[in-house]
Amino acid sequence: MKTRFYFIMIICISLLNCNTNADSTCHKTTLKVTATAYNSLAYQTNSNPSITAFGDSLKPGLRYIAVSRDLLDSGLVHNTKVKIQGFDSLYIVKDKMNRRYKKRIDIYMGNDVKRAKKWGKKKLKIEYCIQTKDSISN
Repeated sequence: MKTRFYFIMIICISLLNCNTNADSTCHKTTLKVTATAYNSLAYQTNSNPSITAFGDSLKPGLRYIAVSRDLLDSGLVHNTKVKIQGFDSLYIVKDKMNRRYKKRIDIYMGNDVKRAKKWGKKKLKIEYCIQTKDSISN
């Protein structure tokens, strides 16, 4: 019984000493963007409004955003978590906007058109993390 206890303790201590920081290091980035809102309705998107440009499914209540394509080069790639000024929750990049837009995000607001129109168009800051790569894995 004692040997089993010591064995479990050694495993636990070993796991705690593992270097987990290597995977979680990132470069925090802040940008000022124009933020608008959109809904999953055909007249605002396309003939299949429940599917994003990345192929993800949209459902009301999800905290998703679309980003202008120029922001993809700034590290705002698919599944990036984003803190939006004025919101408590994180949002996830799940959609891309039309190429004509620059430095812009579109906040997904389900089917609530009134809420999206009330949001309007605002300039605000967003914050996100770009994962850094070490020199070995490049």
